[in-house]
Amino acid sequence: MKSGSKIYFASDFHLGVPDYERSLEREKRIVRWLEEIRKDASEIFLLGDVFDFWFEYSKVVPRGFVRLLGKLAELSDSGIKIHYFTGNHDIWVFDYLPQELGVQVYREPIIRQFGNKKFYLGHGDGLGPKDKGFKFLKSIYTSSLPQWLFARIHPNFGLRFAQYWSKKSRINNGTKDEKFHGEENEWLVLHSKEVLLKEHIDYFIFGHRHLPIDMKIGEKSRYVNLGEWVNYNTYAVFDGTELELKTYK
Repeated sequence: MKSGSKIYFASDFHLGVPDYERSLEREKRIVRWLEEIRKDASEIFLLGDVFDFWFEYSKVVPRGFVRLLGKLAELSDSGIKIHYFTGNHDIWVFDYLPQELGVQVYREPIIRQFGNKKFYLGHGDGLGPKDKGFKFLKSIYTSSLPQWLFARIHPNFGLRFAQYWSKKSRINNGTKDEKFHGEENEWLVLHSKEVLLKEHIDYFIFGHRHLPIDMKIGEKSRYVNLGEWVNYNTYAVFDGTELELKTYK
């Protein structure tokens, strides 16, 4: 990291829900945040579910989100590295974002070293010892056949149908209904502890959970969930020494 630069982490914007007006208002808020952090950001990690639904046809992408896409392209062009993790809602991100915005896309968790700190980064869906039903569905959605079949549907119908179902998601009602279930029942905490048995990690950072969490696990490790931007507007920032979970006002 360059002296004075910072690394930012955010996730779960869920753009597209619950309706056009509120999604647009949220998108403008996110763009303001991105503009404010550009002065000292060296890298930005978006850890999944940026869109409540996304599918790329060979020549068509979902309508909207031009303010966010334009801002990410602008930041990328200025030299800020943008990293994008697919989540369970935007699992069908393919080559459009890398080609048009210059972002790097990840589909699995990664480990990165910043200074003398080691980070374990991922969206969080399908991790941990449980949720076998979702893991089975994810294995289907990530296979080529369902993607090929969906691409055969005309975008006017395919995207409208998918957006209808995405609006039934838990984030759509706009209420803060997420609760911490205890360390022994949080799947991502359990997954983090499994990783710690194999190697030391200073910071585990995830999205997906929708609840802002910053807690100590082990002697020298922290588990951080980034929350979401429908209710909380939370993000994390690393200054080269310490990581802080913050709220954008």
